Amino acid sequence: MASSSSRNGGTRGGSMRPISGANSSNLRSSSFKSRIPSSAPAPRRSSSGGDNGVPGRVRVAVRLRPRNADECVADADFADCVELQPELKRLKLRKNNWDTETYEFDEVLTESASQKRVYQVVAKPVVESVLEGYNGTVMAYGQTGTGKTFTLGRLGDEDTAARGIMVRSMEDIISGTSLDTDSISVSYLQLYMETIQDLLDPSNDNIAIVEDPKTGDVSLPGATHVEIRNQQNFLDLLHLGETHRVAANTKLNTESSRSHAILMVHVKRSVVEHEDSVSNETDNSSHFVRPSKPLVRRSKLVLVDLAGSERVHKSGSEGHMLEEAKSINLSLSALGKCINAIAENSPHVPLRDSKLTRLLRDSFGGTARTSLIVTIGPSPRHRGETTSTILFGQRAMKVENMLKIKEEFDYKSLSKKLEVQLDKVIAENERQLKAFDDDVERINQQAQNRISEVEKNFAEALEKEKLKCQMEYMESVKKLEEKLISNQRENGKRNGEVNGVVTASELAKLKESLEEEIKLRKAAEEEVNKLKSQSTLKTRSGEGEDAGISRLQKLLEDEALQKKKLEEEVTILRSQLVQLTFEADQMRRCLDRGAPGNSYSDTDSLPSRHSQARESVNGQKAPFATLCEQVGLQKILQLLESDDANIRIHAVKVVANLAAEAEANQEKIVEAGGLASLLMLLRSYEDETVRRVAAGAIANLAMNEVSQQLIVDQGGISLLSLTAADAEDPQTLRMVAGAIANLCGNDKLQARLWSDGGIKALLGMVRCGHPDVLAQVARGIANFAKCESRATTQGVKSGRSLLIEDGALPWIVQHANDEAAPIRRHIELALCHLAQHEVNAKEMISGGALWELVRISKECSREDIRSLAHRTLSSSPVFRSEIRRLGIHF
Repeated sequence: MASSSSRNGGTRGGSMRPISGANSSNLRSSSFKSRIPSSAPAPRRSSSGGDNGVPGRVRVAVRLRPRNADECVADADFADCVELQPELKRLKLRKNNWDTETYEFDEVLTESASQKRVYQVVAKPVVESVLEGYNGTVMAYGQTGTGKTFTLGRLGDEDTAARGIMVRSMEDIISGTSLDTDSISVSYLQLYMETIQDLLDPSNDNIAIVEDPKTGDVSLPGATHVEIRNQQNFLDLLHLGETHRVAANTKLNTESSRSHAILMVHVKRSVVEHEDSVSNETDNSSHFVRPSKPLVRRSKLVLVDLAGSERVHKSGSEGHMLEEAKSINLSLSALGKCINAIAENSPHVPLRDSKLTRLLRDSFGGTARTSLIVTIGPSPRHRGETTSTILFGQRAMKVENMLKIKEEFDYKSLSKKLEVQLDKVIAENERQLKAFDDDVERINQQAQNRISEVEKNFAEALEKEKLKCQMEYMESVKKLEEKLISNQRENGKRNGEVNGVVTASELAKLKESLEEEIKLRKAAEEEVNKLKSQSTLKTRSGEGEDAGISRLQKLLEDEALQKKKLEEEVTILRSQLVQLTFEADQMRRCLDRGAPGNSYSDTDSLPSRHSQARESVNGQKAPFATLCEQVGLQKILQLLESDDANIRIHAVKVVANLAAEAEANQEKIVEAGGLASLLMLLRSYEDETVRRVAAGAIANLAMNEVSQQLIVDQGGISLLSLTAADAEDPQTLRMVAGAIANLCGNDKLQARLWSDGGIKALLGMVRCGHPDVLAQVARGIANFAKCESRATTQGVKSGRSLLIEDGALPWIVQHANDEAAPIRRHIELALCHLAQHEVNAKEMISGGALWELVRISKECSREDIRSLAHRTLSSSPVFRSEIRRLGIHF
């Protein structure tokens, strides 16, 4: 991890070098806290709404941990890898026995530095700024086992001198505030495996981060906020939080923190501006005191105890601890990248790569006063980790924040002061009124009586109005209840007819109908057998009875036709029974979850939820597989050509569900001619439900290579293209786009796809604008570009890309940095494949794709795509020439 931190934090021009004597004075400071000049007034919010900020660089201190028992034994014959010069605020890092590097920090703390001194030089200036109304951050960074938690979170129960920064900060905050006018609240969290958990409420284990779209401020509304009244209350909360924090025993630390601990202290203070006195025009000796402006300053102190960076081969992490170490190292790497980008004034800061960087966005490059303490160990065995930690602190010293006070008018306090002043004026008037005679007293008494009468009348009128409102409210509630009951009955009836939500009685009726049909079928079969036997007897009796035989044959034909009709009806009733049983079970599950849900007959979500259809119910086979065994696939496919529209739609739904259940069903459907029937439905019918479900079934079949060839040979691409041009429903377009995207992944179908208009159909569907449709379009383009790149590499294809021929490049560039991750990932991959061939380079440069490729090589969240982009740009002479001409660094 140490090496990765150094790599992620390095400058673009090369690795960071130690400071020299010529510029060392630029990093030194006479005081760890950059104070606001006393002559300048405190910043105030201007009338136009802007804020006047005060610049403040991130202050960094380094603290050396003394050798532990293991290091005293293992490194007894070796000198420490660092040498401290606290009086010069310098640190020398020994690279070997004869070469050293010198670094300067704002403060250098030796292994003998007390906890009190560490607090005074690192955190106390930040705490004072928080009491003045600024946001503040104190963060500890370093290798695991170097004393971060000791420095920041030590409670000092046994030895008060060992108290850490958290405890001492709260002592100063409590002593600097008033319990009558000010308030203090605390939230204690941990970032564990990229999940924000509440240490004060373990059940709250997935807190969301909310960002203000106007100001960009980050908040955690789901976190527990506890108001602090005294120091003991705060210590009890820290004890509670420490018991819930995740820790483990590693080779480097017996109690290694496996999460980042974040303590947020919210301070609300009431302040008053200076009062102005105005002379009275009539009497120069008297003055009228203008009410002062009461203000409320809201500030926040964030104390961050980062989990230690570690190398797996040194810490011995394995299993779940290895996953924890990966998560810790990734978040620390993301933090290093952000600090490096801010220090170099990069146009883009990757704050969204980790939740840690999102939480600390105000601490680095924001409006908070930030102090960082980096902890290191003396052992030469960990020289690499120590070097990485020192370079992290050096980069952080380059970050410049713009400090701002967040204050607002305290209208409640102003109202109270105005009330007090009004009471004084009234009292003065009352003292003057006492000088009046009895007539004035009589008038006052009459006024009081009048007021009492008005209050009494008002109280009576108010009571009447209250009773009237209560009666109206009860009537309204009663009407609403009646309307609700009526709506529930209507919805129950409608859901039973439309969505297939059936009751037990309806299922019983269907079963009875099915049994009656089965009995009729058996009776018909017995009658047919009886007629056959009679016919045989009559045939033996002589050939003179030809007329009777003809009648018997006609009866046999009629019975056979009736038997066929009965078989169709039985097949339909069985499928309906299975469908309704499954839908009833689905609705029962939704009702058990307490949320109204659509029945399984909702064909809009069939293909997207095909995994649900694959699940067995109560350990039995999937309902549609059972239906297929009972009725027969061939009979179900025959119903696709039925003249009855309802039967045809129902059969399409059953085939679509069968295609979604398993790959074996897909092969059976293709072998039985189901693919041709589905294509016929796309060609012949304009019903939106039929086309949507048929397209979804074709998309499932298109995942099989044999089925893909059959779809193309039977004109499926042209049919899908026509459907894409005619349809407006986003779900239908998503099904069609998914089918074409699956076909785009077949190397053998590239030319046929292009010539039949498949690519143009994909690009035409972007008119919908629905994210799901755009994701399928992007997937198809990525598949096509990948196959095309492979064919060009193998020498099968030459010339520029067919995607560029069809005008896909502008849309690809436009959506290369789309907010939706599925769209962005596919488009980034498509750009990388298109750029692998020189014949496409010039058009990609003129179309703006070069800038997106450079961005992908730097910022893509996927390592494989980022490496592919970087390798493509490096290997192309055309791209390299253009990059040099534009002066781009990548």
